[in-house]
Amino acid sequence: MEATNEEEMKLRHVELDVLIPKMMREKARVRCAEHVEAFTHCCKESGFFMVFKCREENAALKDCLVKHYQDPVFFEECKKEYIQEKLEFERTGVATKHRKQKLPVSM
Repeated sequence: MEATNEEEMKLRHVELDVLIPKMMREKARVRCAEHVEAFTHCCKESGFFMVFKCREENAALKDCLVKHYQDPVFFEECKKEYIQEKLEFERTGVATKHRKQKLPVSM
């Protein structure tokens, strides 16, 4: 009962509600990198008072992230990528994080 086509593949509850949203969060942080950088810089500059001084940067970062989290097109894009990774794992038995690591150069 192995699904060979993306459309045929049934995803488990944990995949839809945990793993794909996790992928979305990671990708959204990359897409909102300028807001992340601005908020990080503000926090480093403000120290203890960052709660009061960095409200604008925090709001801009939150708006950017929420925009991506609520985008159905972005969800489908991440879902397709997750399915491709899952199919590749089923085919090779090698997890994505291990495939992406560089192999040592033998001399």
